[in-house]
Amino acid sequence: MITVISGILLPFIGTALGSSAVFFMKKKSRAAFENCLSGFAGGVMLAASVWSLLLPAIEKSEGLGGFSFLPSAAGFCVGIVFMLMSEKLFDKLVFSGGASPSKSNFITAFAVTVHNAPEGMAVGMVYAALLDDMSSAAAAGALSLSLGIAIQNIPEGAIVSLPLFSSAGSKGRAFFYGVLSGAVEPVAAVLSIIFVSLFSPLLPLFLSFAAGTMIYVVMNELSTEMKGEKGRGMLFFALGFIIMMSLDVALG
Repeated sequence: MITVISGILLPFIGTALGSSAVFFMKKKSRAAFENCLSGFAGGVMLAASVWSLLLPAIEKSEGLGGFSFLPSAAGFCVGIVFMLMSEKLFDKLVFSGGASPSKSNFITAFAVTVHNAPEGMAVGMVYAALLDDMSSAAAAGALSLSLGIAIQNIPEGAIVSLPLFSSAGSKGRAFFYGVLSGAVEPVAAVLSIIFVSLFSPLLPLFLSFAAGTMIYVVMNELSTEMKGEKGRGMLFFALGFIIMMSLDVALG
């Protein structure tokens, strides 16, 4: 249980560390710096989705033979559709009636929740798989995903807090919302573990579902946050991908 609890909390710690960067930055952050942060976060999440979620999901469906990809494909598609529907719901909340000052805090909290909940779900899925298969390989895979997301959450926490500081001018508020975006992850992880424990035969579907939600975040959110010339951001995307891939292979 100590291993599971520490693994669940690692991503939150990474987000809090990244969010604290707002106390050391000037009010206006450079677009090139934000591109590097977005690129690195996207590379880590994409690699984690493949090596820590999709491939283990396929391995757990080996009993289906040549059709072992089907549960993963189905779960992946459901994850994408889930994120599409969540984004439409968020857009409706934001743009229906306008964002009055009384709604601004709720809107920001909802935005970071939608953005980071898939990461918490992913961590919960791999630790549910660890509880189902208490092997050293499963433990190493769970740790690599949790550590990888924690590393990715350091720049992501900064991505959340720095723009809020630029627009609102309050370091304390920007830090609070940055930490809030990480606080939702252990909650989502615990709920995922409880849910999967009740439906353990569907674990491949759940793992691939988490992969679909994470890749959606990469393609639809992190990539669109890059501004201007994106070359440096793409280099950091490759760096993040290589680091996470190396962690999974070395620890797994």
